[in-house]
Parts: sequence; C-alpha cells; structure tokens
Amino acid sequence: MTNQSTPLVTIRPAHQTDVDVVYEFLCDLEDTALNRSAFQLIFEGNLANPMVHYLIAEQDGLPVGFLSCHVQYLLHHTGKVGEIQELYVKPDQRKQRIGHQFIAALGELASREGFTHLEVTTNQKRTETIRFYEREHFSCTHFKLVKSL
Repeated sequence: MTNQSTPLVTIRPAHQTDVDVVYEFLCDLEDTALNRSAFQLIFEGNLANPMVHYLIAEQDGLPVGFLSCHVQYLLHHTGKVGEIQELYVKPDQRKQRIGHQFIAALGELASREGFTHLEVTTNQKRTETIRFYEREHFSCTHFKLVKSL
C-alpha cells in the first residue's frame, strides 16, 4: 500500500540513456569526480552483461536512485550469488522507503533467477547504511579486507 502523500516510485532496468544521471549519482555517492570516459565504457559494457543488473528508481518520471548488482557462480555457495555494488538514493528523496523498494525488486529478480544469496559490502563509517541493510534482513557474517593498488 502506498502512502497518499508520497509520490509513487517505480523501479525499472537502467538503459544507456541513464548514463548521465547514474554518473552524477555515483560521483555523489563516492564524493569524487569519477573518470567520465572510463565510467561510460564500463556502464555500457555492464548493460550488455546478463550477469550485471542495473536498476533505476523513478518518482514522477524522474530518476531518484540507482542500484547495481553483479552476479557470480561461487564455489563456496555452490550457486549463483548477487552482490549489491552500489545503491544510491538522492539525499532529498531519502526516508521514503525507496531503498526498501530497491531491495524488494532485487529480491524478486534474485528469486526468478535462482540466486542462493544476496550480499553487500559497505564502508564501516556508513553506520546509517549498515542499519538500513540490517533492517532489510542482511546479517554481518564476514569481514572484507581491502588492499589498494
């Protein structure tokens, strides 16, 4: 059921025409200007890859969020695992359950495609993000270690 005062949000697959808004969203998410030409090449390549799912949230016909999920067949899970790589909702659109709708849409996709697990990694300093994923029934079961090259 939708709250009468909250505009309807739709979740749809991303298209090549979304590259500019996704670039803007991810530069904001990462708080940096990403390499635009490299970004576009990767975006276009991943759109053609059936193991990558890009979703756009729209409110009143305008993009307000982005989610990317990369899929792998992992030996230690003996199956297909989706990992959320990026999830972004515009700051002025947060607290409207758009993130919840993204996770629900991804859950439906995962069920259709037979995923065994959904995973996500986030920076430890993003405490609100961690609480969000915990509310969405993700559990902290592993540590991710990173080495910059």
